[in-house]
Amino acid sequence: MNLSKSLYTRGIQCSKALWLKKHKSSVLSLPNASAEAIFETGNIVGDLACELFPNGKKVGFGKGFEEMLYTTKQYIEEDTSNIYEATFAYDGILVMLDILHIDGDGISIYEVKSSTSVKDIYIHDVSIQYYVLKHLGFNIKSANVIHLDNSYVRGDELNIGELFSVVDVTQEVQSLQANIPHILGEFENYLSDKTTEPDIDIGKHCKNPYECDAKDYCWRVQRSIPEYSVFNIFNLGSKKQVELYEKGIVDIKDVPDSFAMTAKQAQAVSNYKSGVTHIDKELIEEFLNTFTYPVYHLDFETFQQAIPEFKGISPFMQIPFQYSLHIEHEDGRLEHCEFLAQDGEDPRELLAQKLCEDIPRDVTVLAYNMGFEKGVIRKLASNYPELSEHLLCIHDNIKDLMTPFGQKHYVTPSMNGSYSIKYVLPALVPEMQNAYKELDGVQNGGEAMNAFANMSKLGEVEKEQMRNSLLEYCKLDTLAMVRVLGKLKEVCK
Repeated sequence: MNLSKSLYTRGIQCSKALWLKKHKSSVLSLPNASAEAIFETGNIVGDLACELFPNGKKVGFGKGFEEMLYTTKQYIEEDTSNIYEATFAYDGILVMLDILHIDGDGISIYEVKSSTSVKDIYIHDVSIQYYVLKHLGFNIKSANVIHLDNSYVRGDELNIGELFSVVDVTQEVQSLQANIPHILGEFENYLSDKTTEPDIDIGKHCKNPYECDAKDYCWRVQRSIPEYSVFNIFNLGSKKQVELYEKGIVDIKDVPDSFAMTAKQAQAVSNYKSGVTHIDKELIEEFLNTFTYPVYHLDFETFQQAIPEFKGISPFMQIPFQYSLHIEHEDGRLEHCEFLAQDGEDPRELLAQKLCEDIPRDVTVLAYNMGFEKGVIRKLASNYPELSEHLLCIHDNIKDLMTPFGQKHYVTPSMNGSYSIKYVLPALVPEMQNAYKELDGVQNGGEAMNAFANMSKLGEVEKEQMRNSLLEYCKLDTLAMVRVLGKLKEVCK
């Protein structure tokens, strides 16, 4: 049995996922752009964390494992205090330590993560490193996880001592050691049979702590779980979803009326099962009567930085870089305004200034799921006091186009019990069902975020094409809101 620490933690999440990775990897989903971005972020954060332990030597990946093992041994013999990607093997288990610190007669292990907290799976990650080094005879003084501190706010310069938190997890790691031989034995039993997949059913482990790359295979191919099922009941937790599944219930139509749910969940199930469109014209009209014209349809796009590049930014803070604004007059006439920042620059102040130019103080501003837009504006107001009064006026005048759907004033079966714009738009405006799929380059918010974050890597021609793709995508978001509002107005005529 040959295991790396990543294969070990994969097996901790699900032994079947480990077996598939080793013996049937063709069924696994390929990494998407978001997964690749997370991987790249991890590498960048890992490299920066090494600066907490300066003057070290890096083993490097490109040499092959045998040479990496030899290089690590050589650095230790040279009394190198800090070794990055130190590589060790014991009994078929290969581990690479992000940072190995050697101090006198002992060592310390440091595992670097690009998250903002210590997760249980990280303890398992460090525990297998500890297990290998302990069996190789090292005196381990401590085992640690280094993660980003999301309470850190960058000043004029980056302070990596404040950016990172170092958490001693030695006690937690030691408590797992006695069980590791049992876990490895189970893995070996599974992996020794190269033809028979482990009989492990689907469950919450398919998404926790990570969404498994075997999920489509296990769910769609092997069990024919439809795209919309009990696993999509709005706000129903994974425990309840699995409970239904274990009772043999997959289709929402089969959920018994006696099944314990919140009132909103039960209502969503009831609406789906009835197959009837419900429209409460009176309450929709009451909602529409709170508007004044012109209505300003607003949508932001944001990106995040694990390592803050701009003053006033915290790790993974939402940084607005773009907005679209459709201005709808009472006679139906539309105007469109937009903003898209230049890459490589802090976009916030210019965006805030332009927003105040485009949106007057006392007008109706409409967003879909307004909590996001309001949060962005509150943060801008706190960062730019000279604009705060105007920004907070915009903030206070935002209304939520999601309200009639979230409050079940308008429900159709094709919404699948959800009031996400993903379901509402095609249900109300079927002619726009394929509008996003027909966009070139950027078709969803995740792609928009990644596109802007990586814009500086593009050549000038590609960059201009991507900027146009971002503008078209964001413009469609607010046009979709205009069309949905139009359908609401139609039912009240």
